[in-house]
Amino acid sequence: MARITVEDCMKRVKNRFLLVNMVAKRVRQIREGSEYLVSAPKNEDIVVALREIAAGKVKLQEQKPKE
Repeated sequence: MARITVEDCMKRVKNRFLLVNMVAKRVRQIREGSEYLVSAPKNEDIVVALREIAAGKVKLQEQKPKE
């Protein structure tokens, strides 16, 4: 399987800060027992999270401001 790069993920997320936050949140979800959204055997959680974002399986959800 090919290596995943930040540039692959930047096609889906236009801001590196948001990308880092998305990956961190997804890694926490995986470590708490969430299932993988892509097939990535023998990869660490952070690599799996990056692969999921690059594949478009994890997307940023807009939050509405509280009034």
